[in-house]
Amino acid sequence: MASQDWLEKDFYKVLGVAKDVSEAELKKVYRKLARKYHPDSNSGDAKAEAKFKEISEAYSVLSDKDTRREYDQFRAMGGGARFTAPGGQGQSSQGFEDVFANLFGGRGGFGGFGGPVPGSDLSASTSIPFIDSVNGTTIKLEYQGMAPINAKIPAGVLDGQKIKLRGKGQPSPNGGPNGDLIITVTVKPHPVFSRDGNNLRVTVPITFAEAVLGATISVPTLGGDPVKLKVSPNTPNGRVLKVKGKGVSSAKGVGNLLAKVEIVVPAHVSDKAAKALQEFDDLLPKEDPRQDLLNRAGLL
Repeated sequence: MASQDWLEKDFYKVLGVAKDVSEAELKKVYRKLARKYHPDSNSGDAKAEAKFKEISEAYSVLSDKDTRREYDQFRAMGGGARFTAPGGQGQSSQGFEDVFANLFGGRGGFGGFGGPVPGSDLSASTSIPFIDSVNGTTIKLEYQGMAPINAKIPAGVLDGQKIKLRGKGQPSPNGGPNGDLIITVTVKPHPVFSRDGNNLRVTVPITFAEAVLGATISVPTLGGDPVKLKVSPNTPNGRVLKVKGKGVSSAKGVGNLLAKVEIVVPAHVSDKAAKALQEFDDLLPKEDPRQDLLNRAGLL
């Protein structure tokens, strides 16, 4: 069932789409916004991180047909509506659920006075390791007066995403369906890997010689053995190499592992090595690698 804060959050406005937006267009817009505000692209930017969580929450609601329909119905009934309380005083939509509880004997009791009504929703938050967000996990929740609840967190869940478990909320007081359990998931950052949709990203150091001459290097995978990856000769710094099928598996498919190479400069170089490097440089074509940059900047 809907959360009360749905009255205050316009998820269509958050994503900048019309209420009749198609699933394909919704996904396209979300992916564009997710790339723009992803924490990996906005390191240390708290506003971007908050925006990323906001658009992820909006998409998690609107991308599910049933949840979107429920959200639309809930806002149509409560958003901006006013009811006249006894004595003629106007009551805002903040008391929406209370008004209908008085009229129909409980939340959602539209089928008739005193009819079966759903139980109350429960909300919870959990923090899970990065690898559990990729593989999925089960957590145990305990509420006073209720039996422990085993809640399944699906594989591929995103940081800040809300998971709705139907029927896992409070029981109905008079024979109606149980309420729902809504879990907000926080994913702990990983020291090596980061998420990019269903892809995993990792930065892999390589030596100058490996970049110039080429090499076969070992690249870590999440929860598995390292894989061998070929670095071609003359590989530039920052090039991204792909390992197919080693990303996140979810209902939307299987992602890849994207390994960005980072050329490491030695902290100490012997005189002999420095001399050899100078001889190597003397054999290279005399080209200024910054000339094009200066030209495009209008300085030459």
